[in-house]
Amino acid sequence: MTKPLLILIAGPYRSGTNGDPDLIARNLARLEEASGPLFRLGHVPMIGEWVALPILRTLDPSHADDGDVMYETAHRLLQHCDAVLRLPGESTGADKDVEIAEQLGLPVYRALEEVPAAATP
Repeated sequence: MTKPLLILIAGPYRSGTNGDPDLIARNLARLEEASGPLFRLGHVPMIGEWVALPILRTLDPSHADDGDVMYETAHRLLQHCDAVLRLPGESTGADKDVEIAEQLGLPVYRALEEVPAAATP
């Protein structure tokens, strides 16, 4: 048993989509599918795109490179996370999230079954 953790869900978002909005949306839905089970385990799920996309929408386009904003947001967000759940699939960004998590000494789970349940009050 553990305290509730803030767990970053990392996996493909834009990878393999060639910029196709429908495929990107499908990837985001796959990331979000893990949020309910993490919540049921007593944790707070987090997806970097939930934070980065509103930032991209509000930045002056001449000052915003999508990739830079996405990676920088994830890097800053990981400073506040307790763990990472790395979902399957090729993704440079998710691999970078894992690398940063490991540098920070955070646990990296590769399956929901690896995530310990939080203690219930």
